[in-house]
Amino acid sequence: MDEQNRNLILATALSALVILVWMVLFPPAEVPVETADTTTSNQPATTGTGANGVAVTPSLQGDTTATPTLATTAADTRAAAIGKTDRVTIETPRLSGSISLAGGRIDDLSLLDYRTSLDEGAPTITLLSPAGGPNPYYAVYGWAAAAGVKSPGAGTLWSVEKGQTLGIDRPVTLIWDNGAGLVFRRVISVDADYMFTITQSVENKSENPVTLRPYGIVARHGEPETIGFYILHEGVVMSTDGTLDEIDYDDMPDAKTLAEGGQGEITDVAANGWIGFTDKYWMTTLIPTPGTAFQAVTKYSTGADIYQTEIRLPTQTIAPGAATTATSTLFAGAKEWEAIRHYQDEDGIEQFIDSIDWGWFYFLTKPMFWVLHVMHGMIGNMGLAIIALTIVIKIILFPLAYKSFVSMARMKELQPEMEKLKERFGDDRQKMQQETMKLYRDKKVNPAAGCLPILIQIPIFFSLYKVIFVTIEMYHAPFFGWIKDLSAPDPSSFMNLFGLLPYAAPGPESLFAIFSIGVFPILMGVSMWMQQKLNPAPSDPTQAMIFAWMPWVFMFMLGQFASGLVVYWVANNTITFLQQYTIMRSQGVKPDVFGNIKATFKRKPKDKA
Repeated sequence: MDEQNRNLILATALSALVILVWMVLFPPAEVPVETADTTTSNQPATTGTGANGVAVTPSLQGDTTATPTLATTAADTRAAAIGKTDRVTIETPRLSGSISLAGGRIDDLSLLDYRTSLDEGAPTITLLSPAGGPNPYYAVYGWAAAAGVKSPGAGTLWSVEKGQTLGIDRPVTLIWDNGAGLVFRRVISVDADYMFTITQSVENKSENPVTLRPYGIVARHGEPETIGFYILHEGVVMSTDGTLDEIDYDDMPDAKTLAEGGQGEITDVAANGWIGFTDKYWMTTLIPTPGTAFQAVTKYSTGADIYQTEIRLPTQTIAPGAATTATSTLFAGAKEWEAIRHYQDEDGIEQFIDSIDWGWFYFLTKPMFWVLHVMHGMIGNMGLAIIALTIVIKIILFPLAYKSFVSMARMKELQPEMEKLKERFGDDRQKMQQETMKLYRDKKVNPAAGCLPILIQIPIFFSLYKVIFVTIEMYHAPFFGWIKDLSAPDPSSFMNLFGLLPYAAPGPESLFAIFSIGVFPILMGVSMWMQQKLNPAPSDPTQAMIFAWMPWVFMFMLGQFASGLVVYWVANNTITFLQQYTIMRSQGVKPDVFGNIKATFKRKPKDKA
């Protein structure tokens, strides 16, 4: 068999196998539709004393009642839950929402730069929601105390001491007096992006010293809807002294069955870390001041169906007439690479960039995204940035591609000598192998060189897919024309003649979705087919059939992938075609592309009887 055809078949078969397995095991995920959560917890949190006598943080447990009715929309239910408590408004160019004075909870937050869909008038992304409404998800802070000491909990009613609207350079101060000599304050500020700073203080006006422990909690009522895609982590993400951990919701420890008095899974952190919940594009994370020792806690309250992440800061003893403070930050927003990198590099939040799920090939995905981000900043169009990244990748791999073709050309030159070896040693496989390797050494030919560029491109392909799938910079990023969202499949379809027929193409939920192929998947198939035509069709009928079907099989398999990935594949095929054509001409080979295309459509003569 011709060595060049053998390598091409091997590469095509390997790629097809990988993508087929990928599609079967990890099909493209549908965006989940938010549904109303029917659980609520309006009871204040309680504190207690652990086995070692130190105060522990509360479990946010309460009664479970059905709040929504069939006649009430989820939005009305959320609005009603917000309206039940007095609030402080949150207002920045990127955020809107409010803080409940009941517990001082940050439990109402929307991201103004992002919408749920591209439809006109689509609502902005809701990140945090109050208890009593759908999908409760919020942050609450307080001081855990030993028995007999009144400290603020999740249901404590705070008063506003200063400020009515939280904004950039406009902090608010909440105050609560326990009536027994302790005055608690909470100063909340927010920056231009998604970082809240919470400074808790307590003033001891009593005659006795008091021991308290500051804490922060992020809680989610009920398991949230997740995409459920294997390559994407959704759940707890935490960094503890340089170790990154991810915990799925199904693996959250049950607080009632663990040691430590049912406190949850506790990790002692010496100096640097953070913990919270991550979704595909959004995240809510508790961050102690870098350099501070703390305990990171995860737990699941079975009866209340509440998932919690906590930070427990060091215990403090406040003498009579003294005061103390504890400061931490809360990230609540979109996982934007630029913002997260700033918090890591400028604010010293260790490993914060790894809150983005870079995957197994992080050593490729991180630099690949950096190049893509820089190019997007220069060009201003993410689709063109993907094409530019493809060109950069092809330039980097060009020496390998050149070496690969030269190797295949030299292998082709060795075919007559290989045939002679087969005639001499065809029945003696060991001798045949020895003489073949000697021939390769004498002629300085590496038979594996032809496959190397293909093998390298497989992790590059999956790394780029990971970048396009998980990074929010691709979310609703337009290309040109009908491609309004590079993170979604090409919305055009030949099944309605690309919009000329008066009916919609099958949606992703339809069994016929795989046949609803758009313009770019078709271009991908055509470009792959054209790449094949640089060489004559194999003489072997089986090989010829594989070559004939492979571009169109790929076209249907990749048709429902993110359009950004298909744009990359079209660009890659086109550049590879031009690159290989140039290399072949430089080696004295003149590809007869049009002749090979013509031969494809020639009717083969029937065998004579």
